Amino acid sequence: MQKNSSIINLLQLNFAVLLISTSGALGRFIELPVPLIIALRACLGSVPLIMFCKFKGLSFKVQKKDRSTIIISSILMGTHWITYFISLKLSNVAIGMLSVFTYPVITAFLEPILLKNKFKKSNLILGLMVLLGIYFLVPEFSLENDYFKAIGFGVFSALCYSIRNIFMKQKASEYEGSILMVYQLIIISILLAPVFFIYDMIGLKASIPALLILAFLTTATGHTLFIYSFRNFTISTASIISSIQPVYGIIIGMIILGEYPLLNTIFGGILILGTVMIESIRSFKN
Repeated sequence: MQKNSSIINLLQLNFAVLLISTSGALGRFIELPVPLIIALRACLGSVPLIMFCKFKGLSFKVQKKDRSTIIISSILMGTHWITYFISLKLSNVAIGMLSVFTYPVITAFLEPILLKNKFKKSNLILGLMVLLGIYFLVPEFSLENDYFKAIGFGVFSALCYSIRNIFMKQKASEYEGSILMVYQLIIISILLAPVFFIYDMIGLKASIPALLILAFLTTATGHTLFIYSFRNFTISTASIISSIQPVYGIIIGMIILGEYPLLNTIFGGILILGTVMIESIRSFKN
């Protein structure tokens, strides 16, 4: 029974990763200013989640002591999305996604410090393997083009995402993942509300289908399932398993955008996929 439960948990985490990985191609595809995309993503994504929570009869009550943590994590999540999409706009799906995926390494360092967990040397080794894979996947490190700026935004996005996940780990055992995601989306929507008066809405109509996919599947479903996974895995483990996202994302980018990877990209993808398989097998045995 426990073995079956482990398989279900692992499948749920990988399905969440697959859904979240659509963000790369969608971020490149949607022709709107980045803050406007994220504001619409948060607003639209909150609707099905609120309906789901009400249907399940979940309580929206949050203890006063937890409010500041949820607000801070929401700001971190919004900042992560904005800087990630800026990275995508400056480069391509591979550069944008892979620069963000320095976050498993960042998490491996931060989790023992912030949560006072025992540091696992194996997590560091696997994280370094992912980083090596990312090195091969990135086609060019040049100070003279947008790729360098894209990587900078991506790494900062990774830092925000890592800290947000660690904060959510503390609350995932106390609150339903969908409730936590609802509050984050509402807070992000409120904070970004002014962008609707700043940016031109030209191109919105053509972007609606992609925005709905980004809001409902990538955001509402994918990120909620990912938060739920924190109950069954450490943040470092979930982060390392989710490192398969760039592989999924690049494949989706090939299909939707026609962005085909170079040979070194394929080699890096193999390194990352190998790392994910090692961590998945190890998690299953535990």
